Amino acid sequence: MPSSSSHRRPMTSEARRAPDPVTPARSFDAVAAQYAAARPGYPPELFDAVEELSGRPLSGARVLDVGAGTGISTGLLAARGARVVAVEPGAGMAAELRAAHPGVPLVRALGDALPFSGGAGFDLVCYAQSWHWTDRTRSVPEALRVLRPGGALALWWNVPDPDVPWAAEQEDRLVRRLPGYHRHDVAHQAPDLIRRLGLRPALRTLHWTRRIPVETHLAMLGSRSCFATIGPAASAPVLEDERAALLEVFPDGIVEEAYAVHLTLARRPSGPAPHGG
Repeated sequence: MPSSSSHRRPMTSEARRAPDPVTPARSFDAVAAQYAAARPGYPPELFDAVEELSGRPLSGARVLDVGAGTGISTGLLAARGARVVAVEPGAGMAAELRAAHPGVPLVRALGDALPFSGGAGFDLVCYAQSWHWTDRTRSVPEALRVLRPGGALALWWNVPDPDVPWAAEQEDRLVRRLPGYHRHDVAHQAPDLIRRLGLRPALRTLHWTRRIPVETHLAMLGSRSCFATIGPAASAPVLEDERAALLEVFPDGIVEEAYAVHLTLARRPSGPAPHGG
C-alpha cells in the first residue's frame, strides 16, 4: 500500500517513469498540447452526481484519476477538494498534466494494470474519457481491487449530443470520411460489463453546452484519435470541410457545442473485491 505521504507530493522522475507501451491511447501524445487547449471540461453537475451516487463528498476523498491525459478531470476533481493521484501512460499527455498540475502525484502506468496494492484504499477510482482505451475485462476488476470497501468506480464520457441536429449531422459526416471514427457508443457498454461482475451500476446522463470559436472547435476535433492517427496532412481537408459546414450553422464563427455526459458509477461492496472472468 502506498504511504499516505506519497499522495501529497509528486513522485520522483524515476518513480513515475515507466516504459512507454505502444497502445491506441498513445496516439494522443502527438496532439497533447492541442488536446489540453481545446478539449472541453465537465459541468459541475457531473461532480454533484458523483458525490450523490458514491455517498460521500469529493472534498478530502482519495481519488485515483486513471487515464488522466492532460489533467482536465484531475484539475476539476482537485478543485472540489479531492486528494488526486493521476495515472497516465503517454509521455506527451503526462508532460501537459505535470505542467498544469505540478502538485498532483503522477504515475506513468496503464489503466488495466494499476501499480498499487490491493490495500491502496482509494475512495474513488475514475476513468474520465479513458475507459475505452483499456482492456475492459481487466480495468474494472483492477479498479475494484484498489478501492476501499464501499468505495466507488466512476466512468464518464463527454459525447456529442445526438439530440442536437447539427452535432448529429457532423457525426454522420465524420463516420463517412474517417474509417476509424467511432460514435462514442462505449459509454453504453460499461453498465453491462459491471453487472456481469455482480455489481449494480447507477447511471446518469447530463446535458450541457459551451460556446467557443470555430477554430477551437476544429482543434478539438483534430485532437481526437481518428485525426491524430492519420496526421495533419490527411486531416486538413476534412477539417476544412467541417469549417465550411459549421459556418453555415454558426455564421458568427461561435460554435455552441452540445454534449451529453454519460456517467456510470458502481460501489464496491464490503469484503473481497470481485474478480474479472
